Amino acid sequence: MAFVKRGYVAAVRAARPIANSIGLISALERAAQRHPAARWGRSLFAIHDIDDMVQLDLPWWTMDAIDKVDAFLRVRPRAQVFEYGSGASTIWLAKRSGSVKSVEHDNKWYPIVREKLANFSNAELTLVSTDPVPHPDPAYLSQRPGWRGRTFHDYVHAIDRETGEFDMIVIDGRARPACLAHAARRLAKDGLIVFDNTRRAAYREAIAASGLQAYRSMGLAACLPDADETTLLRKSPV
Repeated sequence: MAFVKRGYVAAVRAARPIANSIGLISALERAAQRHPAARWGRSLFAIHDIDDMVQLDLPWWTMDAIDKVDAFLRVRPRAQVFEYGSGASTIWLAKRSGSVKSVEHDNKWYPIVREKLANFSNAELTLVSTDPVPHPDPAYLSQRPGWRGRTFHDYVHAIDRETGEFDMIVIDGRARPACLAHAARRLAKDGLIVFDNTRRAAYREAIAASGLQAYRSMGLAACLPDADETTLLRKSPV
């Protein structure tokens, strides 16, 4: 699977200069404001390119979830946001909320995102990598290739080092079921949790056990050629 993904990314990057030279990218950009499908089509050429994603003003969620989260934040311009897993979404959230506190586990990715946040005084990015000594509780284990077998106890508990409740919590990093358990306790009464890539069985089990009301947004996702799922969770019906 990883080989297929790498091949797809390489093919898109090879096709992008051609698409640009024939005017396809500019045509998609012109149409993006009027047609959601064009916005999605343009995003396909931005896969794994944070600069392009920031320029397009898109996080890497399903397109339907992006619109719903955008609407949620439009009426809460002072929203307090916590995010597990940084990226283009961190910049997107910083443009729309009162404050964003994001934790990142990857020490190579961290300085890239931190640089993009340089002009956002309302955003704070913290590097919290794997536990120096593996934690015995399997809830903190990561199953992702490249991180499998490592634990993220300190990372999951980063939200516990913050004060107050959060209007929005984004779960898009490591040990996501454990992150959800901690997020649910820190969510404001009318707050929203954005849990990405929830087609995975372990994530759906965690959501079912959370006691939260869930809206599964299944469909086209930014940068992806096939359908994905982002789930929105609230204490009251979504």
